[in-house]
Amino acid sequence: MIVFEDKNSMVKKMDAMEVIPITSNLGRITAPIIFTIPLQLLSYHVALIKETDVDKPRNLVKFVTVE
Repeated sequence: MIVFEDKNSMVKKMDAMEVIPITSNLGRITAPIIFTIPLQLLSYHVALIKETDVDKPRNLVKFVTVE
């Protein structure tokens, strides 16, 4: 398990857990924005490791109206 935390959260590290400190002094509004960036990078790199096409996800259907 990978846990992203700020310094005020005081998450205790357990077996099979990686705690990654992000930053301190996060506000209620800015915290989701700050934590989204490393999660997106993590999912991008996991997709590359699994050799999936990140630009054309499987089972994605797009509807385009052409007149």
